[in-house]
Amino acid sequence: MKTYLNLCSIYKSEKAEGMYLYVPKSNGLKGVPAPLLTMFGKPKHVMDLVLKEGRSLSLADISKVISELKKNGFYLQMPPPQENLLAEHLEKQQKK
Repeated sequence: MKTYLNLCSIYKSEKAEGMYLYVPKSNGLKGVPAPLLTMFGKPKHVMDLVLKEGRSLSLADISKVISELKKNGFYLQMPPPQENLLAEHLEKQQKK
Protein backbone atom coordinates (compact mmCIF):
# COMPACT_ATOMS: atom_id res chain seq x y z
CA MET A 1 0.00 0.00 0.00
CA LYS A 2 1.45 3.33 -1.06
CA THR A 3 1.50 6.00 1.66
CA TYR A 4 0.30 9.41 0.56
CA LEU A 5 2.35 12.26 2.02
CA ASN A 6 1.68 15.88 1.20
CA LEU A 7 2.16 19.29 2.69
CA CYS A 8 -1.06 21.26 2.75
CA SER A 9 -2.04 24.74 3.85
CA ILE A 10 -5.12 25.29 5.96
CA TYR A 11 -7.13 28.51 5.80
CA LYS A 12 -10.06 29.57 7.95
CA SER A 13 -13.03 31.54 6.79
CA GLU A 14 -13.72 34.99 8.19
CA LYS A 15 -17.38 34.59 7.19
CA ALA A 16 -18.25 31.29 8.89
CA GLU A 17 -16.89 30.11 12.22
CA GLY A 18 -15.52 26.57 11.92
CA MET A 19 -15.20 26.57 8.11
CA TYR A 20 -11.72 25.62 6.86
CA LEU A 21 -10.18 25.17 3.43
CA TYR A 22 -7.37 22.66 2.88
CA VAL A 23 -5.21 23.12 -0.23
CA PRO A 24 -1.88 21.69 -1.38
CA LYS A 25 0.84 24.10 -0.23
CA SER A 26 2.52 23.92 -3.64
CA ASN A 27 -0.64 25.18 -5.42
CA GLY A 28 -1.97 27.52 -2.79
CA LEU A 29 -5.45 28.86 -3.53
CA LYS A 30 -4.98 28.72 -7.33
CA GLY A 31 -7.09 25.56 -7.72
CA VAL A 32 -10.05 26.78 -5.66
CA PRO A 33 -13.06 27.85 -7.76
CA ALA A 34 -13.83 31.59 -7.60
CA PRO A 35 -17.46 31.09 -6.41
CA LEU A 36 -16.20 29.02 -3.47
CA LEU A 37 -13.68 31.69 -2.52
CA THR A 38 -16.44 34.33 -2.71
CA MET A 39 -18.64 32.26 -0.38
CA PHE A 40 -15.67 31.45 1.87
CA GLY A 41 -14.59 35.07 2.27
CA LYS A 42 -11.05 36.30 2.74
CA PRO A 43 -8.99 33.22 3.65
CA LYS A 44 -6.80 33.55 6.74
CA HIS A 45 -3.81 31.19 6.81
CA VAL A 46 -3.88 29.07 9.95
CA MET A 47 -1.09 26.52 9.43
CA ASP A 48 0.73 24.14 7.14
CA LEU A 49 0.42 20.44 7.88
CA VAL A 50 1.81 17.18 6.53
CA LEU A 51 -1.08 14.88 5.64
CA LYS A 52 -0.53 11.15 5.70
CA GLU A 53 -2.73 8.11 6.21
CA GLY A 54 -2.98 7.13 9.85
CA ARG A 55 -2.78 10.68 11.17
CA SER A 56 -5.91 12.08 12.77
CA LEU A 57 -7.54 15.45 12.36
CA SER A 58 -9.90 16.88 14.96
CA LEU A 59 -12.99 17.42 12.78
CA ALA A 60 -12.19 15.84 9.42
CA ASP A 61 -11.51 12.35 8.14
CA ILE A 62 -7.88 12.33 6.91
CA SER A 63 -8.68 9.82 4.15
CA LYS A 64 -11.45 12.05 2.81
CA VAL A 65 -9.21 15.14 2.95
CA ILE A 66 -6.46 13.36 1.04
CA SER A 67 -8.93 11.98 -1.49
CA GLU A 68 -10.51 15.39 -2.11
CA LEU A 69 -7.11 17.08 -2.44
CA LYS A 70 -6.10 14.53 -5.08
CA LYS A 71 -9.45 14.74 -6.90
CA ASN A 72 -10.37 18.44 -6.67
CA GLY A 73 -7.26 20.23 -5.45
CA PHE A 74 -8.99 21.40 -2.26
CA TYR A 75 -11.08 20.19 0.67
CA LEU A 76 -13.75 22.33 2.34
CA GLN A 77 -14.39 21.53 5.99
CA MET A 78 -17.84 22.74 6.97
CA PRO A 79 -18.58 23.88 10.52
CA PRO A 80 -20.24 21.33 12.78
CA PRO A 81 -24.01 21.75 13.07
CA GLN A 82 -25.13 24.00 15.89
CA GLU A 83 -26.95 22.44 18.79
CA ASN A 84 -30.55 23.50 19.19
CA LEU A 85 -31.00 23.03 22.92
CA LEU A 86 -34.61 24.25 22.89
CA ALA A 87 -35.62 21.71 20.22
CA GLU A 88 -33.85 18.93 22.13
CA HIS A 89 -35.62 19.91 25.35
CA LEU A 90 -39.03 20.04 23.67
CA GLU A 91 -38.44 16.66 22.05
CA LYS A 92 -37.57 15.12 25.42
CA GLN A 93 -40.70 16.66 26.96
CA GLN A 94 -42.90 15.15 24.24
CA LYS A 95 -41.47 11.68 24.87
CA LYS A 96 -42.43 11.81 28.57
